[in-house]
Amino acid sequence: VQLQASGGGLVQPGGSLRLSCKAPRMITSVFNPYTMAWYRQAPGKQRELVARIGPVSGGAITNYADSVKGRFTISRDNSGKMVYLQMTTLKPEDTAVYYCNNDQGSVAWGQGTQVTVSS
Repeated sequence: VQLQASGGGLVQPGGSLRLSCKAPRMITSVFNPYTMAWYRQAPGKQRELVARIGPVSGGAITNYADSVKGRFTISRDNSGKMVYLQMTTLKPEDTAVYYCNNDQGSVAWGQGTQVTVSS
């Protein structure tokens, strides 16, 4: 598995979670130039990109879907080949399986991690 997402769980509305993604089998020279992204897929819906972060060499520019802007923060650690998603002020509509990949979705998809926001 190229990409391993973790950190999901059950949280109440208004709560926070931090997701992690590691790419242990991806060599650094491949990982570092990638624009990495977090996606999510809710039941019965298409997978959507929620946050992306550019390569560190380009300033690690981030952008977000409107639905998560101001609540989610994406970051990366190239030395560990890790990507993170800090999620705050979670809402029931954030419930989904969350995946990481590059922004083209061209790496084999991992299992994802389930996030459930419910009281």
